[in-house]
Amino acid sequence: MSEAVGMMQILGFPGTLAAADAMLKAARIVLVEFDKGESQTFYIVIRGPNSEVQRAMPVGLQAVEDTFGAVLLNHILIPNPADNTVDILKLGFSEASLPFR
Repeated sequence: MSEAVGMMQILGFPGTLAAADAMLKAARIVLVEFDKGESQTFYIVIRGPNSEVQRAMPVGLQAVEDTFGAVLLNHILIPNPADNTVDILKLGFSEASLPFR
């Protein structure tokens, strides 16, 4: 089964929380990375089967749009990322995320 990676960069924590929550409820995905960037920006990285990540991303984008004050800065969906991409950019499953896989 092929897997995909989805990433969003969001201005403001409430929109980040709303997007993560909506995506996890909408599809069988794993939140593999969440971190704070610069100037009140946050990013979320999700992984899962291609079809599930493709289902989750629009839901997350809509959640950001529906959250007052949140601004979507960037987003990307990469179907079947190369192993090197996953390893070098730390997009793989961590010890913390493995139980939710």
